[in-house]
Amino acid sequence: MTADTQQKGIRPHDTRYLFVLPFSTDPVLARRFLARDSEIVGNIRFGKILETLDKVAENTALAYVHRFYPGARVVTAAVDSIVLRNPADTGHDLVFSAQINHVGKSSMEVGIRIECLGAGSSHLASCYFTMVARSTDCGEAKSLTLPPLQYQEEIDRKRYQKAEQRRQAYRDGLAKAEEMPSLDEYLFLKKLHRDQEQPGFDGVRAGELVLESTCRAYPEQENVPTTIFGGYLIRKAYELAALAAEMVAPDRAVPCQVNRINFNQPVLLGDQLKFIARVVYTGKTTIAVQTDIERFSRSDSNKSLSNSCLFTFRNVGSDMAPRPVPFIYPVTYAEDARLLNAYRQRVD
Repeated sequence: MTADTQQKGIRPHDTRYLFVLPFSTDPVLARRFLARDSEIVGNIRFGKILETLDKVAENTALAYVHRFYPGARVVTAAVDSIVLRNPADTGHDLVFSAQINHVGKSSMEVGIRIECLGAGSSHLASCYFTMVARSTDCGEAKSLTLPPLQYQEEIDRKRYQKAEQRRQAYRDGLAKAEEMPSLDEYLFLKKLHRDQEQPGFDGVRAGELVLESTCRAYPEQENVPTTIFGGYLIRKAYELAALAAEMVAPDRAVPCQVNRINFNQPVLLGDQLKFIARVVYTGKTTIAVQTDIERFSRSDSNKSLSNSCLFTFRNVGSDMAPRPVPFIYPVTYAEDARLLNAYRQRVD
């Protein structure tokens, strides 16, 4: 870092990082990202996009942290609200443009814009990752205090304010999740249970739409020593969620939004992982799927929730036009709670 940069401070623009997936010139890479071996709109593995996004966010945050702590690491704490605006494919290069929008005490929000190059170029999505700087001195991970950015430009101040709003919206959402149902929500849930008591009820129950998968964490999934790459975990979580969405989608389930992904506990080498994907709510054309990842430690038999994810899919036809989906009905209190959480975050 130069003396001039030290005097002026680091601006968000100084943290910019670009990454390209060169599908047009790398057919092997393009095939690895294919969702199907057929000509369809939006033929790309969104799980692989999530995996790439996590690495782009890590590289962006790490470049900033290493200015002050050369030996430090960064970990993903959360992914906030990825809205997919246009379908992507493997026929055109994808550009990931990232920069840090907000620096707190030890955390950073990395904003990433995904664009498609070439004919019909478009803005595919905007994504926001919360990363935390960690020291591993003496073998113990602890958070590091980070110097703030200098928000000199109007656009930087606006991005900072929007990041603050997202942080507050998440805190408000956590508080609301603990609230009792409102009168309207209570009547809504009551109707769903009353409908199931009617003679001849043939609706789809939420308990029928659950998928589970287990695996062991191995060195090829490592990112930093002994710790599993977060991008791998959310890719696996998404892929199971997509299969669960297909259980209820009459046509084709495509990703619509990542509502939220939380990273609660690190996954270590040798841990057994249990992925549970549940369809928790359906709207007119949308399907909300919650995927939880539980880790079981081989060394101390400890069990904990590693990740919690909420994905929204849309049921579409071959022309990508939205099509209706059947409503699902909760039976247990836990299913009521999961439905209510997704209902409060629903996408029309």
